[in-house]
Amino acid sequence: MTHEHANIPNEPEVPRPLLSHVIERNIRTITRLRLQTAHERTVQDRLADTITSFSGSMIFVYLHILWFGAWLLVNTGRVGIPPFDPFPYGLLTMIVSLEAIFLSTFVLISQNRFSDEADRRAELDLQIGLLAEHELTRVLQMLDAIQDKLGIENDADSELADLEMETRPEDVLAEIDRVHRQVKS
Repeated sequence: MTHEHANIPNEPEVPRPLLSHVIERNIRTITRLRLQTAHERTVQDRLADTITSFSGSMIFVYLHILWFGAWLLVNTGRVGIPPFDPFPYGLLTMIVSLEAIFLSTFVLISQNRFSDEADRRAELDLQIGLLAEHELTRVLQMLDAIQDKLGIENDADSELADLEMETRPEDVLAEIDRVHRQVKS
């Protein structure tokens, strides 16, 4: 038993269903693509991500507490060092303001990149959904043709007829807009 699996009890080996191979392949593909995207980041993106990650950590908070506390303590003159930034701490205010400007810029750079990645994933989801919808429409049309060939009477269900029609994304978006306008008014 290795250290990384020390807290996980041994489970008996169970045969995995066939679908698990497809799922595993998909997980490996998505993981490979994520690693590839991370590897393709520019030096500036890596720097921005590192700074953003550090500035979003508790160690960053603790370091600032120590820094501000030491700054204030030194500048009260009580520790035997002459104050170099007496109250109202103008130098400290300027340094903190500059830090805030740069940190917010790094955060925005990272967020923009994360947003681009999220847009790519949403586009992938949309394309897979459209492909699945197209395939299901074709399956329903084929089942309808088989039903006709076998002489089985078609159900007069209008919903089934609607499902057999090709769905166009622009029609769905127009319907979403129409319903949203109707609900808002």
